[in-house]
Amino acid sequence: MSTDVLRQFAEALADAGLAMHKGRPVADGRLHRYRVAGDKSGSVNGWYVLHPAEKPFGAFGSWKTGQSETWTAAAPSSMTDAERSALQARMIEAKRARDAEEEAVHTTARQQAERLWEKAKLPDGMQLYLQKKAVPAYGVRLLRQQIVVPLRDVNGVLHSLQFIGEDGRKTFLTGGRKRGCYHAIGRPETALCICEGYATGATLYQSTAIATAAAFDAGNLQPVAMALRRKFPRLTFVIAADNDTETPGNPGLTAATAAARAIGAVLAVPKFSKGVRV
Repeated sequence: MSTDVLRQFAEALADAGLAMHKGRPVADGRLHRYRVAGDKSGSVNGWYVLHPAEKPFGAFGSWKTGQSETWTAAAPSSMTDAERSALQARMIEAKRARDAEEEAVHTTARQQAERLWEKAKLPDGMQLYLQKKAVPAYGVRLLRQQIVVPLRDVNGVLHSLQFIGEDGRKTFLTGGRKRGCYHAIGRPETALCICEGYATGATLYQSTAIATAAAFDAGNLQPVAMALRRKFPRLTFVIAADNDTETPGNPGLTAATAAARAIGAVLAVPKFSKGVRV
């Protein structure tokens, strides 16, 4: 395969925010895992498969973000019907390989999450992050001075862990499933609130006594909301938005609005006055 095609494929990875930390793609039709530029050392969240056909094509994505993209060296409009059919068949094959690999990655992460969760201890309330946020430890633990927040699905299965340092830095267990997983605070009775982070969820529950689910980030609000709506079809749902007024596009409010519309929930938006939430 020409170096020009490899360069184009590498550029497609970079354009999607999934540039390789080092090295270059290998066109052998097999699924490869790699470290995405900017990810922590030792992580292999990125994946790709590149087929060395007459008109090369491939797919790539990230198990960390849930991204999944397809790529071709030639525009589909320039292909014959037979070439398009062959491309579609091989893309389906690539997706099957990716799904199988993803399940293996998630299985390993689940096992590691269970081991680490068992090692973690109950916090004594003196952890600096909890003090800064002025919230209790609702269902979280402590491991090596980091708050450990479990990521569970609607059936209560532990899939991954989030680690919050004393400085507020947040990381996730490599390879763990996040989509549709959340951390539950309280038991829902007539209403359930869904927000992004643990501290926000703990504050909401502390202030309202309404059960809360922390979805961990804006991109996971809608998957969590839809999973919980299926589990609790009769509950009143409230989506509590992060009002990212200083971020272009206000991703927190945008994602919360989409999640509220998807399940017919109430949208709650914090207001700011001179930089202070009111």
